[in-house]
Amino acid sequence: MTTPKKAFPTHIIVFLAPAVIIYTIFMIYPLVDSLRLSLYAPTPDNPRVEAFVGLANYQKLLTDPLWAPRLQGAIRNNFVFFIVHMLVQNPIGLLLATLLTSKVVRFRTIFRTLIFTPTILSFVLVGFIWQIILNPLWGIAGDILGLVGLDAEPWLGLESAALPVMSLISVWQFIGIPMMLFSAALLNLPDEIIEAARVDGATAWGVFWRVKFPLILPTVGIVGVLTFVGNFNAFDLVYTIAGGLAGPNFSTDLLGTFFYRTFFGFQLQAGNPTMGATIAGVMFLIILAGVVIYLFGWQRRIARVEY
Repeated sequence: MTTPKKAFPTHIIVFLAPAVIIYTIFMIYPLVDSLRLSLYAPTPDNPRVEAFVGLANYQKLLTDPLWAPRLQGAIRNNFVFFIVHMLVQNPIGLLLATLLTSKVVRFRTIFRTLIFTPTILSFVLVGFIWQIILNPLWGIAGDILGLVGLDAEPWLGLESAALPVMSLISVWQFIGIPMMLFSAALLNLPDEIIEAARVDGATAWGVFWRVKFPLILPTVGIVGVLTFVGNFNAFDLVYTIAGGLAGPNFSTDLLGTFFYRTFFGFQLQAGNPTMGATIAGVMFLIILAGVVIYLFGWQRRIARVEY
């Protein structure tokens, strides 16, 4: 007697189809078309007609003296932007999550809400507020520094300070995201393991470092890769505060602002969609490399340890 074949689960296709179609139209197709556009360039006879040039645009972007310095500066600034978030935002987010998941701190829900609130604010609003705060003439930053005998500086107007200051502003705005992710991971830890460590005489620091932290390493990796992807897509805050030229003197120029200025044009610079798409292709390759390192490095290592 032959067993009847199971019917194909068409209901899965029905439920997945809307999300897949929408994601394909608004994410996959623009990405593929942008990569396609990066392989073309306007013809000398008619700029409106594009001809296939292969990887010539990438070669031009990497070697041409008009393009290479801006690309290298944007990549360097992006890494600085990312490192500040990794070294400041994520450790402080973990510290806040640890404090706000313990029973020592009262009004934990209120504190979580207040810390997470800047995350939902508009970039325009955040940029405008911090421009006023940091203004050396009428900003309150000068009054606060005056209390400790320091003078206010035009931080956003100094090439050496503008990028770190904008990075810290971004940390202030988005620190609620790692805090909530770490809080969710800490709240899901088994109470039995923590109680057993305390019974064995472990201190609060020992419980965190030897018990809690190893158990939330998968979340640490997820927060790290989300920080990497988000920072290498950053654009809004820098554009709001420093404009399309990412001043002063391109010291805050990121790949996002470089792409915007190239693709759409800015002031006297005409838009160049093919070179803009090439910059987008470089951004995609950098982000892809970071995600691959996470998947085949960190994630596989954590999976092997858990196994």
